[in-house]
Amino acid sequence: MFSKILIANRGEIAVRIIRACKEMGISTVAVFSEADRDALHVSLADESICIGPASLQDSYLNMTAILEAAAVTGAEAIHPGYGLLSENPKFASLCAECHIAFIGPSAQVIAAMGDKDVARKTMAAAGVPVIPGCDVVQNVEDAKKEADRIGFPLLVKARSGGGGRGIRLVKTAEEFETAFQSASNEAQLAFGDGACYLEKYIYPAKHIEMQLLCDMQGNVVALGERECSIQRHNQKLIEESPSSAITPQTREKMIEIAVKAAKAANYTNAGTIEFLFDTDGKFYFMEMNTRLQVEHSVTEMVTNIDIVKWQIRIASGVPLSFKQKDIHWDSCAIECRINAENPDQNFRPSCGKITLLHIPGGPRVRFDTALYQDYVVPPFYDSMIGKLIVCAQTRDEAIRKMQAALCELVIEGVDNNRELHMEILDDPDFKAGNYYTNFMQKREEKKAVK
Repeated sequence: MFSKILIANRGEIAVRIIRACKEMGISTVAVFSEADRDALHVSLADESICIGPASLQDSYLNMTAILEAAAVTGAEAIHPGYGLLSENPKFASLCAECHIAFIGPSAQVIAAMGDKDVARKTMAAAGVPVIPGCDVVQNVEDAKKEADRIGFPLLVKARSGGGGRGIRLVKTAEEFETAFQSASNEAQLAFGDGACYLEKYIYPAKHIEMQLLCDMQGNVVALGERECSIQRHNQKLIEESPSSAITPQTREKMIEIAVKAAKAANYTNAGTIEFLFDTDGKFYFMEMNTRLQVEHSVTEMVTNIDIVKWQIRIASGVPLSFKQKDIHWDSCAIECRINAENPDQNFRPSCGKITLLHIPGGPRVRFDTALYQDYVVPPFYDSMIGKLIVCAQTRDEAIRKMQAALCELVIEGVDNNRELHMEILDDPDFKAGNYYTNFMQKREEKKAVK
């Protein structure tokens, strides 16, 4: 087992990892930008090192500075959290070259699954159902031909990256060229790779993902599904587990396919297979996330398995101590992402000093955050400032518990989306589980008409 781990991240996930390490008796090293000098993860870690100015490129994406911090402090491993460098194969490769364990899959697997075209081909060869589409297209002319073959509506999707960038919905042939160029340009700017491929647009559909843990001994266990269909511009807002749309028979089949996918990719550590689930009960592979997910907390609440601790154990060579038959889903969990933004002003990001903070409590209520009284939320980073998670015996009870927790949550000093979450939870379609990935779009369209 490692004796010291460096956390190459910030915010709530850095705090989450530090807490797991403390419980395991592992020393921690925090890295921080000049803007994060007063951040919670800096004070919680055993050691902390400033790695640059506020900009991400000069600090949290500065591979050299992070590796130097690990070398100076004698850290044996680096946990990248999610986002930032967590899916960067170059960083994982550099860690290996420096004889520092990267807590995640190998650089080769990250590269293969990060290339969505390669990932689709790998899954199709393994018998995993994939969305009808085409391979990477080299130019607009070839893309038009493939689009005519696939039919509209369709999605233009960037080969690299994630977070909803480089994706465009195209409803007609007339829109196609502009949408293709827009997606390609956005992907080039964001990921340095403008290559795109096309997929049939499956509508309406649910976004279902399967959490996996894969050890170095070849054991793969699926921890169950999460539904992530409440999204805005491909960014998730609310997640729940299990999904009310998934029958036990479908879950069993989905687990079988997800395990097959992980083995086909030679995957190790925590990962997620994402599926689209249509109204006919069919599901299709979308992508594999080769990292810890923001919403891992929902699965932890339902299964009572600490995914972060198992990430660390797996990276140190420890085999899984449980098998698929040991995993049970006898409760329901919901997570709301609390963002510093103003939904009434086109979701404008907010920053500033936290003047009042009250965190809800009670049995099976969890708030993962890096906030504290008088903390100043900086303007340089992602708007998510916390994750509120609740768990109950039934979905109806979980919804009521989340409503109560949101009522109790107080964050003053920055705008936030608490009220939006309360409105969604009170929506009849959400309560009935009768919602799809277009839920927020439909809601905003109705609002615009009024």
